[in-house]
Amino acid sequence: QVQLVESGGGFVQTGGSLKLSCAASERLYSSYNMAWFRQAPGKEREWVASIRIGTGRTYYADSVKGRFTISRDRTINTAYLQMNNLKPEDTAVYYCTGGASSWPPRDTWGQGTQVTVSS
Repeated sequence: QVQLVESGGGFVQTGGSLKLSCAASERLYSSYNMAWFRQAPGKEREWVASIRIGTGRTYYADSVKGRFTISRDRTINTAYLQMNNLKPEDTAVYYCTGGASSWPPRDTWGQGTQVTVSS
């Protein structure tokens, strides 16, 4: 089974940027999809963005549209989440997910990476 490892989280001020990476342990086949979810303290986990590995088509939650960009590099089996104009409400643990049996994909989860945005 594919394993996913996130990196790139950290602390940033409002308006700043961070780029998260999600490295997969195996080749990303065209039928595979990847996504990012996040969970803030005391809140339910929410979907942030998804990408279809084969076509590169992307999808975003309204709360991040225009500020976040999901992408993938199939040559190194890695997906990314570029986050710009960050807001305090973006503070959460961000999880990378992957899979082919559901949409957005939830078959495999990474360990999560903390993103903290100060006001």
